[in-house]
Amino acid sequence: MFWLHILIFIAAVLFLFLSSEWLVKSLTKIACFLGWREFVLAFFIMAFVGSLPNLFVGINSILRGIPELAFGEIVGGNIVDLTIAVALAAIISKNGLTIKSRTVQGTAIFTLIVAILPLLLIHDRVLSRMDGLILLFTFFAYAFWLFSKGERFTRVFEETEKAVGFKDILKNLGILFSSLILLLLAAEGMVRSAVFFSDALNFPIVLIGILIVGMGNALPELFFGIQAAKKGDDWMVLGGLMGAVISASALILGIIALLHPIHIGNVDFSLLAVARFFLIVAAVFFLLFIKTGHKITRKEGIILLIIYLSFVVTQVLVV
Repeated sequence: MFWLHILIFIAAVLFLFLSSEWLVKSLTKIACFLGWREFVLAFFIMAFVGSLPNLFVGINSILRGIPELAFGEIVGGNIVDLTIAVALAAIISKNGLTIKSRTVQGTAIFTLIVAILPLLLIHDRVLSRMDGLILLFTFFAYAFWLFSKGERFTRVFEETEKAVGFKDILKNLGILFSSLILLLLAAEGMVRSAVFFSDALNFPIVLIGILIVGMGNALPELFFGIQAAKKGDDWMVLGGLMGAVISASALILGIIALLHPIHIGNVDFSLLAVARFFLIVAAVFFLLFIKTGHKITRKEGIILLIIYLSFVVTQVLVV
């Protein structure tokens, strides 16, 4: 039974990986017609793609009476996005990740605020419906800021990029909906496996969410970042990663809290304290690296990797 659930979890992660890759390809082709900049395009594509697993896991967690799993996996996923995903992209990129755009700089500050906000709101051990409204308002406030000026999001695409026929659109829509079904199945498999591992290993469900499910759900944006870094699309790397963090922390947690307030009264708060500390550290270092020299170098990427490894070791020792 134990090995069966391991296989289910591996298959679920694989489905997430493949379906997210298909989603990126289909959405990118469709979104070209919008004429958005690479950063904004990547931001909303990965905000959509990266947040779907979070949303499906969150809904499944609510239905199973363990909404704290949703909170834990989003916190864990954010740490992965701001450390491992950024680090690997910076290391793989030839000259590190270069960021000089004011829009990217402003979004980096917003990413720091949004990553920390849920941790502040749940300090009373409850993420209430009012907290959910605050998170949703924060997400839409950023979207309004981003689209308030045309130069922040518009881009002129080449004619060859926009030359997509009606059959191509139908094909990509079919791929999109098929991928959504795979994501839903994968999320169900991950939740079932997480509950089993929690019971079998006597680990708190929140810890399973932070370390295991969080890593699994962060794979889409991690893969996207690596692929974009190989092509030298630095804006797309950071747009994708920041989109995933902001959408998960604000939009998805906001929706989940509205559907069912998240109570963590029966959870060992030291587990969340460790995650909260390292998420703040990761977010601050991420912002500092972007602000200093407008670039994330390979050495800085290694520092982010060390932060994540330190987080995992500390989190396990606290159990």
